[in-house]
Amino acid sequence: MLAGLVRRVDPTIRRSMTQFFPILLATHITLAISLFLPSILLPFALRSRRRAADESPNRFVRFLLWMQAHGTVVIGAGLALTGLGLLTILGGQLLNQPWLLVALAIYAGNLVLAFFVQRPNLRRLIGVRAAADDRVWQMRAKRQRYVSYAMAALVGTIGFLMSTKPTLW
Repeated sequence: MLAGLVRRVDPTIRRSMTQFFPILLATHITLAISLFLPSILLPFALRSRRRAADESPNRFVRFLLWMQAHGTVVIGAGLALTGLGLLTILGGQLLNQPWLLVALAIYAGNLVLAFFVQRPNLRRLIGVRAAADDRVWQMRAKRQRYVSYAMAALVGTIGFLMSTKPTLW
């Protein structure tokens, strides 16, 4: 359905949009990574166990916390719009490429992991002040870091698929 919609775009509009392709692609990649960045990086902010992460004096940690709580809808909408723009420029036949379908499936799986596993568990850990010897908290924080490693590996796999465009089947 989406491929048919993209095919109906006037070719002259598509040609005039090609000058914006590098900007659109860079924006799309930046937004795609930004959507996961808080979920990937925040577990590493939990290493300082004496204070809650939401009380951190570090501006970057506070920015990540704000992004996690408020920025995902705006980033997701921008990501969808830039993706549609890229499809408009490159054409709907791109949706028939196996590497793209696999990359989109991995991205969807990573979103599920971020929103239904990482975010709720991070929310429980972020506001907690834990003592240096709190073993339960340390194990939960460590588990969240492992989830971050998995999410980063999935993002890397997506980047590999998008840059190499391998023949999968």
